[in-house]
Amino acid sequence: MTTTTTLSELTGDYVLDTAHTRIGFVARHAMATRVRGQFDKFEGSAHLDGDDPSKSSAQLTIQAMSIQTRNQQRDDQLRSTFLDVDNHPAITFTSTKVKQVDATTFKATGDLTIRGVTKPVTVDFELTGAENDPRGDFRVGFGGSVTISRKDWGVNWNAATSVLVSEKVTLEFDVVAIRRS
Repeated sequence: MTTTTTLSELTGDYVLDTAHTRIGFVARHAMATRVRGQFDKFEGSAHLDGDDPSKSSAQLTIQAMSIQTRNQQRDDQLRSTFLDVDNHPAITFTSTKVKQVDATTFKATGDLTIRGVTKPVTVDFELTGAENDPRGDFRVGFGGSVTISRKDWGVNWNAATSVLVSEKVTLEFDVVAIRRS
């Protein structure tokens, strides 16, 4: 993607292109290795205001059951004991504030809900590009991340878990969104 020349060109309402978006995470395991995973089912939308980014907003809903780490036993345990997907099927983020840091960097603050617990987080995002695709749809790309403490959302199992799985988890966002006509 090539970046547009002005932010005002980005103004509009967008929907996530789920085929080209990745919502992932990284956590240390046994303090020696990193476990990487992602969520395969999610949806989201955004309103971008290029003239006044503080008027921008975003919403994301992730189906917790769609967690994947390429290890079935671990995925089953994450779904049941960590995320409790039977009682909390969705993970959500709703922005409450967007701040422009520089020409291509933004901070999106919002409410992150996991396991029925809502806490504020600030995600650092970078505009990675924007262009019309071959079908004429306008697409915009952002990359971002935030590190959270899983314990703040009650994502824990037992005392041994604290030793084996790091408390800190980095959430990663590689987002492509399509402007609605």
